Amino acid sequence: MTTITIEGGTGPLRGRVRVPGDKSISHRALILASLADGRSTLRGLSTGDDVRSTASALRLLGAEILGTEVIGGRSRLAEPVRVLDVGNSGTAIRLMAGLCAGFPWLSVLQGDESIAQRPMGRVVEPLRAMGAEIDGRQDGRYPPLVVRGGELKGVDHALAVPSAQVKGALLLAGLTAEGPTTVRGSVPIRAHSEELLRLAGADVRSDPPHLVTTIHPGSLQPFVLDVPGDPSQAAFWLVAACLVPGSEVTVEHVYVGQARAAFIDVLIRMGADVDLEETGPTTANITARHGPTLRGTNVGGAEVPGLIDEIPVLAVAAAVAEGPTGFTDASELRVKETDRVAATAALLDSVGAWSEPRSDGLHVAGGAPLSAGHIESFGDHRVAMAGVVAALVAPGATRITGWDAVRTSYPGFEDDLRHLLGGQG
Repeated sequence: MTTITIEGGTGPLRGRVRVPGDKSISHRALILASLADGRSTLRGLSTGDDVRSTASALRLLGAEILGTEVIGGRSRLAEPVRVLDVGNSGTAIRLMAGLCAGFPWLSVLQGDESIAQRPMGRVVEPLRAMGAEIDGRQDGRYPPLVVRGGELKGVDHALAVPSAQVKGALLLAGLTAEGPTTVRGSVPIRAHSEELLRLAGADVRSDPPHLVTTIHPGSLQPFVLDVPGDPSQAAFWLVAACLVPGSEVTVEHVYVGQARAAFIDVLIRMGADVDLEETGPTTANITARHGPTLRGTNVGGAEVPGLIDEIPVLAVAAAVAEGPTGFTDASELRVKETDRVAATAALLDSVGAWSEPRSDGLHVAGGAPLSAGHIESFGDHRVAMAGVVAALVAPGATRITGWDAVRTSYPGFEDDLRHLLGGQG
């Protein structure tokens, strides 16, 4: 387990940075390119371990992935001779379950200790309803998962939780099912699967807010994609710029499509100085500057699925804001890489802020002058990077243990931190 030490209060963050490619898009792009009959070109994929795990699993299925090129096609894919290891990625295991359900093979999906605790019933039950045979610990509620697919039939499924991973898995399975597959949600969630399926020529249709999505079976065509920057990674630099005096940071070419940029709305509601410059239909350059002290707010309801991964760093912003902030309707945080509610509360406590964990979220008192401390990541990459933002605000040296978790999503984080602290343009 590695440790990083951050010296807080040493100066502003200034400059421009481009964060790794969106992790959610990268997983899906690799899977769809592996299904598409021919050569696809994918530029700007996430460089983290999570996406590398997806690529490794797809290679075991028969896809050829080399650099930016993916040569795929259903005829190239075959029953894997080894277990498909998804590492630390909950997205990978759920999407791969949907992929494997469409083939008449036996596939075994497993991951690390964290993945073994991630709930799988939400994806296993609808895939079983489509005709896939799936087993796992506690009747398929937890990994590893053993999937034998093929001969699927389309279903009309209402999501029990607002999960883009489950929606994506069912749409992947629906590509080979008999008849259409429809997925219904109660609130808008990430639309990456639909966007990329359309790019690959699939017959997929959604209502305008993507609450109801239907896919018809069919083949995929190769495609070219430049993956935009991951907003979940951009959030760390943008919140840090809002909190560290003298800072001004621009994160370039960030994905800001449906249910991915809600954290920006929260920062603006708190009084942050944040601007967006559109660079495409779903991308923007985002600039944040240090300004007046932020104000506490309430975060909950339909906006939560669009910022669930950003709550740890938003909680750091809340800790120094004037007045309390409440995060509710976020029970999904309890079943991430760790119990992210408890881990975020421990992070805040380590730097002198007060918070109260709750069953579906977190109450943060606000107004705390942060102090240097010792932060434990609990093996969670987002907690580790949120810890850096807290450490930059707290004068003195703060140690963060479990830093190696950051490799799963942002292996170049330290390089970008040095770049921005150096004030380079």
